[in-house]
Amino acid sequence: MLNLMRENAVLALFACLTLGYLVGKLRVGPITLGGICGTLIVSMLIGAQHVSVGADVKNVAFALFIFSLGYIAGPGFVANLNAKGLRFGVLSVMEAVVVVIIAIVITKAGGLDVGTGAGILAGAATESAVVGTAQEAISNLSGITADQSKEMQAHVATAYSVCYLFGLITIVMLTSQLFPRLMKIDLADASRELWQRMRGADPTLEEGQEASMPALVGRTYHVTDGSGVTIAALEKAVGLHASVEGVKRGTKVLTVAPDLTLARDDRVLVVGQREGVMAAGERLGPETAGVPGLETPLTVRELVLTEKKLAGKTVTELNRAYPVETEGVYLTGLQRVGQDLPATGETELRHGDTMTIVGSGSKVDRFQRKFGAKVRTESADWVYIGLGICLGVLLGQIVVHAGGADLTLGTGGGCLISGLLFGWFRSTQPTFGAYPPVAAQTMKDLGLAMFIAVTGLAAGPDAGPLLKQYPLLLPLSGIAMVVIPAFLGLWIGRRFLKIDKPILVGAIAGQQCSTPAITAVTNTANSSVPMLGYTITYTLSNFLLPLTGPIFVGIIGLKT
Repeated sequence: MLNLMRENAVLALFACLTLGYLVGKLRVGPITLGGICGTLIVSMLIGAQHVSVGADVKNVAFALFIFSLGYIAGPGFVANLNAKGLRFGVLSVMEAVVVVIIAIVITKAGGLDVGTGAGILAGAATESAVVGTAQEAISNLSGITADQSKEMQAHVATAYSVCYLFGLITIVMLTSQLFPRLMKIDLADASRELWQRMRGADPTLEEGQEASMPALVGRTYHVTDGSGVTIAALEKAVGLHASVEGVKRGTKVLTVAPDLTLARDDRVLVVGQREGVMAAGERLGPETAGVPGLETPLTVRELVLTEKKLAGKTVTELNRAYPVETEGVYLTGLQRVGQDLPATGETELRHGDTMTIVGSGSKVDRFQRKFGAKVRTESADWVYIGLGICLGVLLGQIVVHAGGADLTLGTGGGCLISGLLFGWFRSTQPTFGAYPPVAAQTMKDLGLAMFIAVTGLAAGPDAGPLLKQYPLLLPLSGIAMVVIPAFLGLWIGRRFLKIDKPILVGAIAGQQCSTPAITAVTNTANSSVPMLGYTITYTLSNFLLPLTGPIFVGIIGLKT
C-alpha cells in the first residue's frame, strides 16, 4: 500500500483524509481531536515513510480554504465593527497580541528556529490557518537555502501538531469545566436563567430534538364571543404574537383586511406564537377542527439580512419599529457564521445573518423586499470567486519594509482580506457573485483538510528528530499559550467588559477560534446561549490570528 501511495498522489492524499477523519472521531470524555488534527497526525505518520504530494496542491488548497474562510466571515466581521462588537473584540485583539509575544519569548528563550516557534504559535492558538501563513512567510525569507526553508516549514507542522493537541485539551477543559467553577456558576442553570431573561424558547433541546408543543402554531376558532370585533382590534389585543390568516363566513372565504369585522359563526384561522394564538382564541370562541378553504400552507424561507438599519436591533425592537412589515411574519431560526443562535426576542440581529422566516406567502414576500434576500442554492459564481482569489494573491505580494524586517501578507493573508471584502460585498448586493453557504463551507473544510494533509506528509520525515529534541518544551508551550490568554480573557471580560458569564465562556472559546471548545461548552450548558459571545470573537479572531503568522516570522526572521 505504501508503494502505491508513493506512486499515486491522489491515493495518498485521500487516504490521509479518510484515516485522519476516522482518528478525529475518537472521543476521550468531552474531547475529540477533530478531523484536521487527526489528518495531520495520520499524514505525518505516512509521510515518515517518504510518501509525498506536490507542493502546488498545498498552495491551491490553502488559497481556497483561506478565501472561503474570509468569505463566510465577511458579513459578520463588518457587522461587528460597532460598539458591542468592538467591546468583544478586545478579547480577540488581546489574544492575537499575547500569543505573538509569548511565542517570541519561548522562541528566543528556547533557542528555537523560526519554524518551530511559528508552529508553537499556530498550534497553541488552535488556528490552522496560521500554519499556512507562517510557512509561506518562511518561504519568502532571504538568506536561507531551499533545504533550510523546507526544514523550517516542516518544523511548523510538527510543532503545530503537538501544541494543537495539548492546546485543544486545555481550552476545552478551561471553558467547559474550570471557568464556570471559578465564576461560581452552574453553566446549565446560568444559561437557562439568561435565556429566560432574554424571553426565548426552551434552550434545553438537543440536536435532533423538537419541542412537543412548538412555539409557532395555527388554530381555527368558531366565533361566538368575538363578533363585532375587527381584525385590527383583535391583533392589537394579542400584541405582535399572532395574526389572522383566514376568515370563512358560511361557504365564502373572505379577504383578510385590518378593517374586516368578524361576525358570529365565522371560522377564523389564527397563526402565530402559541401564547398569542391561545389569547386570540379566548376572545373568539372554541377551537374547531380544520376548515376546508382556510388550511392555507405557510411559507418557510431562509433570508440573508441586508437592511443595515436592523443591525444591532433585537427581534423585539424589529417588531416594534416595523409593525406593518413584520406583522404575521415570524422568526423561527437565526444563524451567524454557520452557528445556530437562539431566535429570541432579545437576540441582536447582524448584517449578513441568515434568518428562517415563517408566514403567509404574501407577507414573507413583503418582508423579503424590505429586509433581506433569499438564500440561493444556485451554482457558485466562479468568475466572482476566481477574481477574489486572484486579487488576494496579488495583495499578498505587497512587501512592507519595517526596520530590518520585510513584512508581507502572502497568499494566505491576501486571500483572507479579499475573502472578507468579497463576502461582505456579496451580502450587500446578493443578486450576483453567488457562493452558496453550503458550497463555501465545503470548500473551506476540503481546502483546509487537503492543505493539512500535504503539510503533514512533507513534515513526516523531520517530525521524529524535532520531537526528541523538545519532548517537554512543545507540550508545555501549547498549554501555556492557551492558559495565559484564556485567563486574561476571563479577567478582562468580568472586570472591565462586564459580559454575562455564560456568554463570556463562549467568547473565550471564540477568541481561541476553537470549535471543539464551544461544542463542549454548549453541551455542558445544554443551551446555545454561549454562542452569542462565540460568534463575535470567533469572527474577529479568524481575521486577526492568521495575520500573526507572517508578523511573527517577520519579527523573528533569522535572529534565532
